[in-house]
This record gives sequence, structure tokens and C-alpha cells, in this order.
Amino acid sequence: MVPHGRTPETTPLTLAVDRSDPDRPVIRVGGDLAYTTAAPLRDEIDRVLAAKPSVVALDFADLLFIDSTGLAVIVHAWREGQPGGTAVELRSVPRFLATILDLTGVTGLLARPAPAAGVTDLVSRPASEATPRSDRPTASA
Repeated sequence: MVPHGRTPETTPLTLAVDRSDPDRPVIRVGGDLAYTTAAPLRDEIDRVLAAKPSVVALDFADLLFIDSTGLAVIVHAWREGQPGGTAVELRSVPRFLATILDLTGVTGLLARPAPAAGVTDLVSRPASEATPRSDRPTASA
């Protein structure tokens, strides 16, 4: 049950981008970050990451609600920033979001540094390529 008759996604997503430091842009996110509202943030993250800044900050001071799609957008920012060496920094994280990030392991993921140039990160590769499968049937002679 959602308190006070409020339903998820009733508050539109708001975005504001501060590019005053091109190497450390800040995307301020407000309202509801959910399945029906997440696409504009994902698109903005992709635009910002195209410039390969050293850090992209996501400021959640005005966030009211997040669902699994919103969480996936945060992970997307981390994953897409890795090849260019861009770190993702979260700012003004509300308590409810901090709890979700900790429970899902995203906090630890974001703390991982980008791999050095030329080093392959097995986590970002499909499981079929990351480890040999010992459970595959083998032909017997």
C-alpha cells in the first residue's frame, strides 16, 4: 500500500543537467523514476557519456520514487561508463534509495573502478563467454 493515496508514477520525472564542468556533469533527477518515466534519463545519460567525462554525477535530491527500471538505469550508467573510464557518483541519495542500492548490491557495483585500458572485465561479458561450461555434454568415443 502506498501512503496517502499516492500511486507510483504520479509525479512526472524531472531532469536538469549541469554541464558547467564538462569533465564532471551533474544530472539532477526528481519525481518518479519508474518504468513509464525512465527513458528520458537513460537517453540523457547516454548523451552525457558520449563525451567520456571522468565522472558523471546523478543527484537524487528531488527523487520521490524508484522502481526496478529506475534502478536498471543507474546500473546502465555504470556499465556504459566503464569502457570510457567514466565513474558514476550518486549525490543526495534519499534513505529509501540508499536501502534499495545496498540490498541489491548496486552500492558495491558502483564502487568498483573501471578496468584499466586493455583489461577485460568478465562481469560485463555474457556468462557463456566468461567461464567454460563444465555441464555441457561431451561426446564419448
